[in-house]
Amino acid sequence: MSFQLLLFYAFGAVLLGSALAVILVRNPVHAALFLVLAFVTASAHWLLLYAEFLAMTLILVYVGAVMVLFLFVVMMLDIDIARLREGFWGNLPLAVLVGVLMAAEMVLLLMRALGDPVASPGAPAAGFSNTKALGLVLYTEYVFAFELAAIILLVAIVSAIAITLRERKETKYQDPGAQSAVKASDRLKIIKMAPTPQPSPQPSPRGEGANAGSGAAK
Repeated sequence: MSFQLLLFYAFGAVLLGSALAVILVRNPVHAALFLVLAFVTASAHWLLLYAEFLAMTLILVYVGAVMVLFLFVVMMLDIDIARLREGFWGNLPLAVLVGVLMAAEMVLLLMRALGDPVASPGAPAAGFSNTKALGLVLYTEYVFAFELAAIILLVAIVSAIAITLRERKETKYQDPGAQSAVKASDRLKIIKMAPTPQPSPQPSPRGEGANAGSGAAK
């Protein structure tokens, strides 16, 4: 059994385990970490197949999009930040484990790359571009499937916008057109009022008693 085949089975076991953990764990933070591990392991499989472009695309698009989406969900749900920070040390061991596994996968891939190229079956010839080959296959043999996927994504985007902009009774909306058409006379009214005379100050009872006492002494 070659070293590349051993890497395939090892990465496959990690990928299956992390994919199952995404749907089995209850903590959403743990699920996100396992999902990142699954994407990185899948990109390692692409590297084993000498598809560097697909591997980098998987990491940049999916891992980056998932983490950004997770941050947006955290902000939109208005989660208590103090309570979220309390569970930092509880999530740290799992985060360290995921990081160690990803680092180990990178080291193993480097070992495979630095090994004997003859022992790696399926290695492309020098000067081969997998990006060019992927483009040729995608836009010739699978152009119909590619266009169909693009239409499905467009329908999903339009549906998401329609669901977001639908009117709900419990939700307050703003009309930008009505806000722009507002004039100062519609919101501000100046009223002229006669000044109110202030009452003259009355002498305090203590002052009267003091004046009376001083008059009796005289």
